[in-house]
Amino acid sequence: MKEKTIFIVEDDEMMSEMLSDYISNNSRNKVQTFGTGEDCIQHLDQNPDVIILDYNLNLVDPKAANGLQILEQIKKIDNNICVIMLSSQEQYGKALQTIVKGAIEYVVKDAEAFKKIGRILNSLN
Repeated sequence: MKEKTIFIVEDDEMMSEMLSDYISNNSRNKVQTFGTGEDCIQHLDQNPDVIILDYNLNLVDPKAANGLQILEQIKKIDNNICVIMLSSQEQYGKALQTIVKGAIEYVVKDAEAFKKIGRILNSLN
């Protein structure tokens, strides 16, 4: 299985670190974390294979763009990057919006979220 470069875009530092540790401990993938979508966009020249993108990204910076806005920017720059949306929002409408905009999956932050993300990453060969 090819090693993937995975970006995690999550403004909750603890969640970001836990997810990064989970992915790193369960695969050989290279993981990089970002606290804002804008920071992630500035590093797209590193050609990530997958971006795990939080829906709400204004915990640290209230002016930061939300995940949907960042998803749209990512897809304009490189439509081939796989984006997995991660959110505490359980609303069907929000999930559908992200899929329509190009996300491959929408994962709700629950007790099974990391396992779901692991399965999705394993399926992307």
